[in-house]
Amino acid sequence: MAEIKGISYYLPNEVVTNEKLSELFPEWSVQKIAEKVGIKKRYIVDDDQCASDLAVEAANKLFIDLNISPESIDFILLCTQSPDYFLPTTACLLQHRLGLPTTAGALDFNLGCSGFIYGLSLANSLIKTGEAKNVLLITAETYSKFIDDRDKGNRTIFGDAAAACLIVDSEEDKLSAFVYGTDGSGGQNLIVKYGGMRNRNAAEAEEDCLDEESGLLHRKGTLEMKGAEIFNFPIRVVPSTAHAVLDKAGLAIDDISLFVFHQANKYILEHIRKKMGIPEDKFYYFMENCGNTVSSTIPIALHHAMKEKNLKDGDKIMLLGFGVGYSWGGCLLTV
Repeated sequence: MAEIKGISYYLPNEVVTNEKLSELFPEWSVQKIAEKVGIKKRYIVDDDQCASDLAVEAANKLFIDLNISPESIDFILLCTQSPDYFLPTTACLLQHRLGLPTTAGALDFNLGCSGFIYGLSLANSLIKTGEAKNVLLITAETYSKFIDDRDKGNRTIFGDAAAACLIVDSEEDKLSAFVYGTDGSGGQNLIVKYGGMRNRNAAEAEEDCLDEESGLLHRKGTLEMKGAEIFNFPIRVVPSTAHAVLDKAGLAIDDISLFVFHQANKYILEHIRKKMGIPEDKFYYFMENCGNTVSSTIPIALHHAMKEKNLKDGDKIMLLGFGVGYSWGGCLLTV
């Protein structure tokens, strides 16, 4: 049996406000940006900061918040799409930097906005099979390093962050009803085409190309997103995934106390909420002051929801992530 013992997170120092973006892109007012994405500010790493640096900060904060020793961790899972290196595995570097025992397992996995759900599933399985008792799950992303300075669309949405979550052996089964989904045919709709082995020409990656959707120039080696497709994808798969989670647990929407979904942007989430008929007071938002932090949005939102909402023992929270890949997944958390 497994449960979440605690969540802590870290945001880097540089703040990019809507006022700053509006100065850079005068055609977009502060109000327009806020209305479009539901975000007022986002945090961005320094040039010399990487995902592991954010991960270390989040994990050390978790150790302090929970008053636990790094030596008690017997497995570390790191979800990131912006690792420090192709190799070695960033989770191995974190084992050393955090002072975890050398008997601990360490694993990276490359997923975006569904990553926290998959990480919970991996941790849950490790604990249930007796392979581990205390699993440190970290989500850490520096998407700002992938975004062209001229890309006003993505710059308004994404922020950098890391979240650390401790999943422990428990007498009760607090994580359940996992459901997954994958559709690689949508992979080209949110992609960084250069930097891996498929396209290795560094000079070509620095060339400008025209974004057909926005009409703006961006470097070939930066993040490309087809907004219309990325909007339609969650509208299509999220409701059916949520109902699959409910069916697996033998529950209905009314049985769920809170819904904490990936904080893509408020426009998308409002469409999903209305389509599913979820009451506003049961649908949690936390993106206004940190932006879309990719795999960290759910743990950050969950951290605040557990503090702000008057949840009781036995209440059920639905967690659901969706994004790049395409990849999606959901589960239930029992308080």
